[in-house]
Amino acid sequence: MAQAMALAKALNLSLRTALDNDPKVLVMGEDVGKLGGVFRVTDGLQKDFGERRVLDTPLAESGIIGTAIGLALRGYRPVTEIQFDGFVFPAYDQIVTQLAKLHARALGMVRLPVVIRIPYGGGIGAVEHHSESPEALFAHVAGLKIVTPSNPSDAYWMLQQAIECDDPVIFFEPKARYWEKGEVDPEGIPGPLHAARVVREGSDLTLAAYGPMVRTALQAALAAEEEGRSLEVVDLRSISPIDFDTLTASVKKTGRLVIAHEAPVFFGAGAEVAARITERCFYHLEAPVLRVGGYHAPYPPARLEEEYLPGLDRILDSVDRALAY
Repeated sequence: MAQAMALAKALNLSLRTALDNDPKVLVMGEDVGKLGGVFRVTDGLQKDFGERRVLDTPLAESGIIGTAIGLALRGYRPVTEIQFDGFVFPAYDQIVTQLAKLHARALGMVRLPVVIRIPYGGGIGAVEHHSESPEALFAHVAGLKIVTPSNPSDAYWMLQQAIECDDPVIFFEPKARYWEKGEVDPEGIPGPLHAARVVREGSDLTLAAYGPMVRTALQAALAAEEEGRSLEVVDLRSISPIDFDTLTASVKKTGRLVIAHEAPVFFGAGAEVAARITERCFYHLEAPVLRVGGYHAPYPPARLEEEYLPGLDRILDSVDRALAY
């Protein structure tokens, strides 16, 4: 039976379910045990499953991922937590040169079912290293799968699907949405892990987003409706691979596309989306594909992040520009 819960609670329930279902699942990271994580996503898990399955690690991200790789090679399914987005870079070497490549290096004979949970994005009044969106840096690396939920239902199901996957999965969690509630049905899988979803039907323009920006995109669609404009909102859900078939079908219907994400526009995920959709939908497009995102600058102090992060005004401005062609 479906029940309302916050996104962070949905993740906690998902981890609990995975630990219950498979004795090879482990949870590990800085302060994930007794404290329950900075955002309390792992609250109560160590108490219920013990210190051998929910492990507090040293403050060493490279060590966390290196240990997870070893555990995966021995048949375990480790779920690691990186406390904040900007803390992942000490582990970047392990992720890019080892985790992403061992399957191919072993000619397919080795599987590495490692999940790396990373709270990402801004909107919590924090500073650099605590509010960044580094998804494009990982999406460029072959051998990694990159996904991000935008609501509690997807958080619950996508995390379980990621844990069951035999490939490494980077699981980006929109930290600004941790406390937002939604319906979660533990009995009904919403669909494949890497499938995009049309979350609002429309006819005039497609607005694509993922993670924390999906809610903002839906708000933009509501605002545009008051002006007589019909926006279709697509939640990409997966950044690598991207479900271009669903997005292509939407753009062929509407003739226009705006892609929004918190990460800087320059070399961001939106650039790949714009290029692919232009290739696929050239004769259906009524306007150039437009991108909305953060600025190509270091993340600012908390008092300036409202100016840095894309909001309704910047999305609606791009919608106006696309519809003006």
